[in-house]
Amino acid sequence: MITPTLTTLAFILSPDRRRVLMVHRIARSDDDQLGKYNGLGGKVERYEDVVAGMRRELREEAHLEVDSMQLRGTVSWPGFNPDGSDQFGFIFLVDAWHGDIPEANEEGPLSWQPIDALGELPMWEGDRYFVPLVFDSGISQFHAVIPYEDGHPTSASWSVL
Repeated sequence: MITPTLTTLAFILSPDRRRVLMVHRIARSDDDQLGKYNGLGGKVERYEDVVAGMRRELREEAHLEVDSMQLRGTVSWPGFNPDGSDQFGFIFLVDAWHGDIPEANEEGPLSWQPIDALGELPMWEGDRYFVPLVFDSGISQFHAVIPYEDGHPTSASWSVL
């Protein structure tokens, strides 16, 4: 039995659908993700569902309201946390939204990055396995497992629907 931390992660499309909003996590020196680019999201609170948690995180981190989003998949990260505990993430694609996105949040600057260049950004090693699946219109959903050991992925596998 696993007892992971439940998280959400969103990739927010620009109106032209060619770019995605990313945070460059450089604001806090104690950040486990220092220097990395990532989508937006965070931990699901105890008494909220994952969609409500995703909407809350996007309000907090980017001052936006979601008009349309799809669950693209899930990722299980056994051993991901610094203490060796597990994370389980619900990965969303946000394709319609409204609001005034700030230049930065408490984690770092927010910027629109070309989807076809995401692989060139400094990200978690394991993200390179599943991020392309988020934008693959030929896949309805993916469900991945990316085990980590000592801060690095040891393998990756997934099923698609």
